[in-house]
Amino acid sequence: MSPHLFTPFKLRNLTLANRLVVAPMCQYSAVDGCATDWHVMHLGSLAVGGAGLVWIEATGVEPRGRITPDCLGLWGEPQESALARAVGFVRSRGMAKLGIQLAHAGRKGSTAAPWKGPKLPGPSEGGWTPVAPSAVPFDASSPAPAVLDGAGMREIREAFAGAARRAARIGLEAIEVHSAHGYLLHQFLSPLSNRRADAYGGSAANRMRFPLEVFDAVRQAAPDLPVGVRVSATDWVDGGWTLAETVDYALELKKLGCDFVDVSSGGLSPLQKVAAGPGFQVPFAAEVRAKAGVPTIAVGMIRDPQQAEAIVAGGQADLVGMARAFLDDPHWPWHAAKALGADVAYPPQYLRAKGL
Repeated sequence: MSPHLFTPFKLRNLTLANRLVVAPMCQYSAVDGCATDWHVMHLGSLAVGGAGLVWIEATGVEPRGRITPDCLGLWGEPQESALARAVGFVRSRGMAKLGIQLAHAGRKGSTAAPWKGPKLPGPSEGGWTPVAPSAVPFDASSPAPAVLDGAGMREIREAFAGAARRAARIGLEAIEVHSAHGYLLHQFLSPLSNRRADAYGGSAANRMRFPLEVFDAVRQAAPDLPVGVRVSATDWVDGGWTLAETVDYALELKKLGCDFVDVSSGGLSPLQKVAAGPGFQVPFAAEVRAKAGVPTIAVGMIRDPQQAEAIVAGGQADLVGMARAFLDDPHWPWHAAKALGADVAYPPQYLRAKGL
């Protein structure tokens, strides 16, 4: 009997060869939102390593939706064309399915790439005024964001839908809507960042309203693709977004045709107190899976093949997502398969490595 980790899994009409997922990882290597040779290399190496699904990094649906001026985008023809080149390369040579995480950074936008230091980019360096549900800065060193009005929210909702249409057009096979890690949709969800007094603030149902509208717009724009959502199950701050609200959010997403929930946590506040450790977010995925009845992706310091196998075999999640482990070793699934006594696909050019 094959290990559970290396059994197929179906998301809508897409069948994954196994349960291993390469999580989205920002590369800060785009030019005006356009993918570069770095993305061809990065995604190509991951797509031949044996994972069932590779996510393209958080991709801004409009210029001010990026985290940094160096982040990937999918808002216009130049960005679509550049990404199509990378996608075409991966799909012609890779073995994994390829999806994209569509995102808007909100108040956490217009920052600098990590290796460029803490200085925020000014207008001459490609910076912009970030937007948010309320004029609450991320921390003491961040500027107060501009408050989104109804027209601005409609523009962003359509930007998500437009990016989804572009993603489908260039051959991407799945979409994840980013509503985690303190970015715009998470900012609407959490009472720590959403102080609105209109229909999009106050109660949990109101705070969920805009993220649900965005998801529905993406779902309608890409009706044939699996579409899911990444969530932060808790803010790790008293008075913030909770796991119980995450379950309610997942139930509402399910009504709209959500195919999976990718369960992470934190990122909204510098006051967070995270109880980190190997697999520390897996119980969140298990709770959402059990109470909302939707497939989940578990993430969070998962590095060991037996640990990943136990998560799937024990019914805590349907898929296992990893990031740093794949940066360290793009062929992690090959080694995991050997450790668990499973078989996994190799590209013919690399078959000589299979017996090592």
